Amino acid sequence: MSWVQRRVGEDGAVRYTATYRDPAGRGRSAGTFTSRREAERAGRRAESKVEDGSWLDRNAGRISFRDYVEQVWWPSRHLEVSTRAGYRANLDKHFLPYFGATPMADVLPSTVQAWVTKAVADGLSARSVVKYHVMLHGVFKRAVRDRVIGYNPCADTELPKVVPAKVRILAPEDFDRLLEEIPARYEGLVLTAIEIGLRWGELIALRPRHVNCLRRLLVVEETIVEVSKRHSPTGERMIVKPYPKDDEARTLRISPALVEILAARINALGLGRDDLLFPSVEQAGGPPMSRNTFRTKVWLPALERADLGSMSGCTTYGTRTRPGCSPAGRTSRPSWTAWVTVRSRPPRSTCTRYPTPTTRRSRRSSAPANATEMADRRVPAEVVHAAERHTRPPLWTTSGAVMPLTGKIEMSGSRPPQT
Repeated sequence: MSWVQRRVGEDGAVRYTATYRDPAGRGRSAGTFTSRREAERAGRRAESKVEDGSWLDRNAGRISFRDYVEQVWWPSRHLEVSTRAGYRANLDKHFLPYFGATPMADVLPSTVQAWVTKAVADGLSARSVVKYHVMLHGVFKRAVRDRVIGYNPCADTELPKVVPAKVRILAPEDFDRLLEEIPARYEGLVLTAIEIGLRWGELIALRPRHVNCLRRLLVVEETIVEVSKRHSPTGERMIVKPYPKDDEARTLRISPALVEILAARINALGLGRDDLLFPSVEQAGGPPMSRNTFRTKVWLPALERADLGSMSGCTTYGTRTRPGCSPAGRTSRPSWTAWVTVRSRPPRSTCTRYPTPTTRRSRRSSAPANATEMADRRVPAEVVHAAERHTRPPLWTTSGAVMPLTGKIEMSGSRPPQT
């Protein structure tokens, strides 16, 4: 409840001060007036703001952006290791130098817009500006919730347009030429990425205990994240997480050919149950493979040798693959995928996301054995032609039957015909 205090000045004039209690119970002044009625009205207005939750402490908004982030926002964040490292780098490089000394209440929409304009002028890509703005929006959203400021200055920022990069989809012959340039020690890693499309961290975290050769199943239950030692909570670059990206383990069915490749690798290196399946060195107990090392020393040189190095943003093995990062790098560009698998079922992960006529067969029935049978089952013509002209020598055998290399075609923007 508000009240009015009568005051007499040195000049003998009478004034009235409106007083109310803030949410913490402290008495605060709503102003001094020459009439009691005006003071009572001001006290009631201030008290109603406290009651409906719209009251703000003007002094709270004088805290600087740097102090609020370091003392309030950052300690309260519960982030994954890689996300936390990225946020910390963004703060140190982009936000604290620009907004650091500015009081939170003084950051206006025009201030945020000026930062966006400067970032674009300094050469930051439109995609990066949009991503960093999301983080900045989160800082001020938390400040609004804490009643430090009354509104979010990032609410109506005009951001640069993000134009998706053009994607080059590899034809089967391009894929074959690229695979020939991959060193033999990395062939198992690449073919695993082709068939089941794991993220890079999930791929290098695979261990022999995750492979069930009898049932032809592969369990994805771990991931390895790579961060700089500066931002690592343990001081190590490679950190093993006991759960994958989506926080839930998943089981994938793999082809007999891939089972034999993985089994041969386990036997050749003498890997134990808990050793990494694709370590950075070809020996049991080897450390995890660095994504950047694989990209610069294996992946990009293979693109160059295959005369594919000038391409920007091509999609290769799986729906997660982009040559800018790794064979298992993620991409958000969807496409309908058809797999040519001779005398074997298509990968379960592909069947689930991109159903084709060949994926709707009974488990006991085999996939189409030749191009004619595929055409009879209304498989797209491009896939049939790819199967007919696929003359590359086989890479492996399974149960006495020759298994040619699996080819793949992506048809962006169109859905395979349904039966």
